[in-house]
Order: sequence, then C-alpha cells, then structure tokens
Amino acid sequence: MRGLLREALASAWSAPVTSVATIVMVAGLCATVLLTTGRTVGAEQTVLSSIDLVGTRAIVVRSDSTAGVDTDVLDRLKEVEGIQWVACFGPAVDATNTALGDATKVPARFAYGGDLAELAIPVTTIVPGLTAYASPSALEQLGMRDGVGAITTSEGLDVTVAGELSVPDWLRFLEPVVLIPQPHEAPPRQVAVLVVIAERPDLVSPVSRAVQSVLAVDDPAKVTITTSEALAQLRALVEGQLGSFGRGLALLILAVSGALVAAILTGLVALRRRDFGRRRTLGATRGLIFMLLVTQTLALAVIGVVAGSVLASSILIATGDPLPGAAFTTAVGILAIVVSLVAASIPAALAARRDPLQELRVP
Repeated sequence: MRGLLREALASAWSAPVTSVATIVMVAGLCATVLLTTGRTVGAEQTVLSSIDLVGTRAIVVRSDSTAGVDTDVLDRLKEVEGIQWVACFGPAVDATNTALGDATKVPARFAYGGDLAELAIPVTTIVPGLTAYASPSALEQLGMRDGVGAITTSEGLDVTVAGELSVPDWLRFLEPVVLIPQPHEAPPRQVAVLVVIAERPDLVSPVSRAVQSVLAVDDPAKVTITTSEALAQLRALVEGQLGSFGRGLALLILAVSGALVAAILTGLVALRRRDFGRRRTLGATRGLIFMLLVTQTLALAVIGVVAGSVLASSILIATGDPLPGAAFTTAVGILAIVVSLVAASIPAALAARRDPLQELRVP
C-alpha cells in the first residue's frame, strides 16, 4: 500500500493540470455545500435552539388544594418512560425576612424531587433544620444581598436561606420563589405544581397523557395541564422543511460535482493512455491500474476536502453566519470523498480494461 500511495502521488504530481482541477472541483464541492446547505443547517440549529429555550419539552400540571394530588405521584412517574426530569412543589405561602419583621413578602414553596440539583440545590447541607434556596429576584426583595439569611413563613416556620436558587426558563412562572427542599421519604404532602420535562419534543404529547393517567386526582376539573405541544409541532415543522431543502440542494451539488470529477478523470485517462499501456506491458495488472487511479483520486480528494472546508468555514465566520457544526462538516467531507471515488471508478475501470498493445500503437 505504501508503494501504491507513493506511485499515486507521483502520478498526480506528473499531471499538475488535472490534479489541480480535481482538487479545485472537490474543494468547490465542499465549499458550495457548506455555504448553502451548511448555512441552512446552521440556521436550522439556531432556530431550533431558540425554540428549545422556551421549553418545548415542559409539561406543567397545576392542581387545586381539593384536587387530591400529593407527592406520591413522583413514585408513579418513575414507571413512565420518556421523562428526563420531574419535580413537584407545594402551595405557595408568604415568607418574610426574619431580621426585618413584617417586610416584603415573597412566595415560598416546599420542593419535592430526586434531582433538585438541576436547580442548584445541593443533595445534602450542613445547615441544621429547614433550609431554603431563593431565586435572585426573591433574594433582592427579601433584602438578602449576600444570598443567605433567615425567613419566617406565614405558617410560623423559621427557615434558613442557605444560598441562591437557579431558576431555568421553564420555571420562570414561579418567580420570585423560595424553595424549601424536602426529603423523598417525607410523608405525602399536597402538590400545587408538578413540572415534567420530556426527553424529546416529540414525546411531549404521549408523556403528558401518561402523566395525566397517573395523577390519581379526586376531581379532574380542578387540575390543569399546560404543555408546549404546539411549540414541539412547530419545531418538527421547521426541522422537516429546512432539512428537506438542504438535502435536495446537497444531492444536486454532489451529482453535478461527481459528473465533473468523472469527466476530468476520463480526460486524464485519455491523455495518459500510453503510460497505462506501458505499465500493462511491463506486467501491471488491471487491478493495479484501477487502484492506482482510485488512490490518486483519494489523495487529491482529501486535499480538496480540507481546503474547501477551511475556506467555507472562514467565509461563514467572516460573514457572521452560524456554522453547521463539526458533525455536518465531517459528513460533507466524507460524502465528497465517496462521490469522488465513485466518479473515479468508471474511468479507472476503462483504463484497466484497455488493450496494452493497442494503446502503445496509438501515436
């Protein structure tokens, strides 16, 4: 293989015009796909990321105090597939800064769930007694600029505020909020808000139906379920339309480029027919001639892919357009190499099947 590669590179070097034309063609193929379809893919990823930021996978269940939903629902939800994250919150009660007395009130809620670390709530704490974590807006209203202190709820509970709470976009409706995490083994308590995050946007609808089936409510009329199913459908629509356009354009570019590469290599075979004839006369097999042309095309295609990818990425960065990502760029490069090899196989097979004596007679 080393000798074959060395001979292929020497052959490419001996025919600079066709070699440069092949490199330019493959580089143009990659650059064109990345600047058209790649730009579309980058825009698609940006749009989908924007849609995902508003919580396309969130399912919010609000229940009245007489609906009968309690924290046992968390155990039942463990059997439901397609759920990435789940937590529930008790009814809101007024809480004030203990040091300031009857000052600004903020809502405080008990929080239940096995993965509250998503909200920057640690699993364990060294602070004795009840601990709470407040959102930045709640800390500001409570006058706790350092992020720590103590609150007193309207039910007479004294709770230590141990840190700042991270509130993701899909929990902004609770703001401002103080959460008091409760252990999983705590007795069943009333649930006012249940938040479920599906693993994928397309699972929002089936997961929401599964959640509704395990709520075990006393009065379904006192429970409301809000989902982002419309946003999930919009996401699928955007992904499908942009993806179809990008695939069609890429296939057209690949087909045209493959035909041009085949034409260039066919011309190369015609120009070097006497060289191939001498090789066959000296004992070169048809397989060797075939592999020589294919290996030569492979080396030139790799150079063209690298050059085209670097050029296209530089242009996209300079113009401020979103990059399609490493996976898409790599896939385009591999596909360009495969198209080049397929295009080279036809003239390579023709060169390998030519009669050496006939080729040597051609002036």
